[in-house]
Amino acid sequence: MDYLNLMKDVLRQESEAILGASDRLEETQVLRLKSIFENLINSKGSLIFVGVGKSGQIGEKLAATFSSLGLPSYFLHPTEALHGDLGRVKKEDYFVLISKSGSTDEIFKVLPFLSTDKEKFIGLIGNKKSVLARRCGLYIDCSIEKEACLNNQAPTTSTTVALALGDSMAVLFEKVAGLSKEGFAVNHPGGLLGKSLLMTVKDIMWKRDDCARVSKSATLNELIVEMTSKNLGACAVLEKERLLGIIVEGDFRRALAKGTLDLNSPISEMVNNNPIYINEECLAVKALELMENNGKEINVLPVLDNNKSFSGFIRLHDLIKEGFSFS
Repeated sequence: MDYLNLMKDVLRQESEAILGASDRLEETQVLRLKSIFENLINSKGSLIFVGVGKSGQIGEKLAATFSSLGLPSYFLHPTEALHGDLGRVKKEDYFVLISKSGSTDEIFKVLPFLSTDKEKFIGLIGNKKSVLARRCGLYIDCSIEKEACLNNQAPTTSTTVALALGDSMAVLFEKVAGLSKEGFAVNHPGGLLGKSLLMTVKDIMWKRDDCARVSKSATLNELIVEMTSKNLGACAVLEKERLLGIIVEGDFRRALAKGTLDLNSPISEMVNNNPIYINEECLAVKALELMENNGKEINVLPVLDNNKSFSGFIRLHDLIKEGFSFS
């Protein structure tokens, strides 16, 4: 047996089945879905997925996808529903029934307790002539010619088609809701996308009192003491609260390498008087962009507040620790 071609054939069968489902999708169905999503948004109802076995697992995934897009959604196992989980159901909710055959007994048993309104049911069903399909106000054809399984038994192509159609529904909801990247990030604060769109410099910077600071009249000895006690790799040179410049470890080493300084020497010749800086309210990813696109190695940036006063430092190390990385 050619194992490579076997796997390729599975992918071909499943992709052709998805294209077939795409060809069968009609504008009236999409407009009905759009109306349902608008009702859910306005009523604050939930989209509840119902299925058994592998279809149920597809429902769990789709519920998670819709939840990530901001629509309250969850999977309801029909048997568990009859043993108490019906308490989660509200009159504003809609239901997505997932079944290849359209004859799943467990779903039939729970239907009367979910809603008496046919229009509340969306069917992702593989048999349009089934009783379950006729019980749905909106039927979406998930039929397939055969499973990709060698024995035409294991749910493969059928679950792939149901999943793909469910994903297309989710993207339609995203469009109807007008969801932006920022809105998506609200539901993903722990992921890199959420951090990129929500985390500010202020969230991860080192505050002023934790940073090395000297006046413009400081000596090399005072600089060494300050940078040693606040070991962040940089020192701010201030006049009161105003940033005059910074000294980073590289500047310090280069000045010492000249051999012309002693501990009482002024720090003036090693100060970078025109440093790149960032406002504390900027997104943290902006700090990474400044470090990356400046044309030279930058590992630390001074941070200013809205009054242009020195607020602290943000380091490349801390950005990387939070999961940010150069593109």
